[in-house]
Amino acid sequence: MLASIAVVSGLVLTMPALAQAPKPDERTVTDAYLYLLDRALVIRQEHLDRNGEGFAYNTIKYNPLASADFTNPNFDVAYFEAWFAVDDNSAAVLEIPEIKGRYYTVQILDEWGEVIANINDRTFPSKPFGKYAIVKPGSKAVIPEGMGRIELHSSKAKMLGRIELKGDPDGAVKLQREFKITTIGEPNIPPPPAMPLFSQSDLIGAEIFDNLDERLASALDVSPPAAEMQQQVRAVAAYAASSKEARAEVDGILRKFIPKYREEVLVTTVPYVNHWACAASAGNYGWEYRHRTGAAYTGIWTNNPREVVYFGAVNDAQDKPLEGSNNYVIHFPADGLPETVVDAYWSVILVDFPGYRVVPNPLKRYNFNNHSPLAKEPDGSLKIAIGPKPVPGIAETNWLPSPEGKRFSLTFRTYVPKEGPRTCTWTPPAVEQVN
Repeated sequence: MLASIAVVSGLVLTMPALAQAPKPDERTVTDAYLYLLDRALVIRQEHLDRNGEGFAYNTIKYNPLASADFTNPNFDVAYFEAWFAVDDNSAAVLEIPEIKGRYYTVQILDEWGEVIANINDRTFPSKPFGKYAIVKPGSKAVIPEGMGRIELHSSKAKMLGRIELKGDPDGAVKLQREFKITTIGEPNIPPPPAMPLFSQSDLIGAEIFDNLDERLASALDVSPPAAEMQQQVRAVAAYAASSKEARAEVDGILRKFIPKYREEVLVTTVPYVNHWACAASAGNYGWEYRHRTGAAYTGIWTNNPREVVYFGAVNDAQDKPLEGSNNYVIHFPADGLPETVVDAYWSVILVDFPGYRVVPNPLKRYNFNNHSPLAKEPDGSLKIAIGPKPVPGIAETNWLPSPEGKRFSLTFRTYVPKEGPRTCTWTPPAVEQVN
């Protein structure tokens, strides 16, 4: 386990309560863990963001191109991000410039990864630009007339803005810098709950049940199963705190479960079609808390299918793990090119597994999209090659370098998708291994 970013505070249950805690079965423990892991991933990200240079709440971080400090980023856009934090008597004011001719969205998510809003010209046609007041429920802040209003689920939210590069990165960066945040009033901002620092390849264990009351109270979960799952989480936490032996037992269950979860998360939490996981119900999860946690684990700040449908692959067409030492091809037929299933754009990115982080390579080539200079086959089809070296018979412009000797994952994004991706009746072609 990596070093802690904060000291975990003491347990809050009394000793008589601990002594009476019933023993949960393995499924109860792992279900409680999966429910809580989502919140833990968001708390971890807030700590990581706060530790970044120049961080302040209600202040935009303008990310350099091809740079984002979170899992599974999108390098086809100019990113900007912020944490909104407000109280009863304050508001954050988001100013959005007018943007024409390229895809953009300002995504706002709660502290469980549920999408609150996407502000853009399609979802807010009556006010696609201008000023929006960001407030908590029941806010008493006085909002100037003419401002839009976005009500959060609690006192904090993550904002992630995306502006399509569209072959004009300088223009995208110029627009990126025109987004602004100011505040009305001076909010009292509590720090995030304490949380040990962990990674996707070294997930938190029984420590996830420590400091539980503070973690659950720090952010409202609006999902339908929240009440019953939080009761289940409390029951497991009580048992884990009842004795050293009980805690070791819970941790043992999780240490056996976690490797299997890492391997199967993409293929068990969403439809698995043509060897791709199809996340066509992301962003707002309803009863599917396992899907919500899977989305936070494989690519935090997942958006909803009105904006994007994500496809993930960790296996090839034979359901063998994708290995960086092998050569692969994704072959789109001429009558099934990816641009035909989107109203904005498509992209594919290669990341490591199980960390879901970008893999460095000498070409600094991490992704392709419909603005990449990809060569078509004589019949009009498109082949994307993946391997540690250029793949014979396929144009080098179409080569996505893979990490030799290591596993990897692919994420294929369809922005403003048509019906096929939204219903999982269209997927990218399976990833075929070639000699």
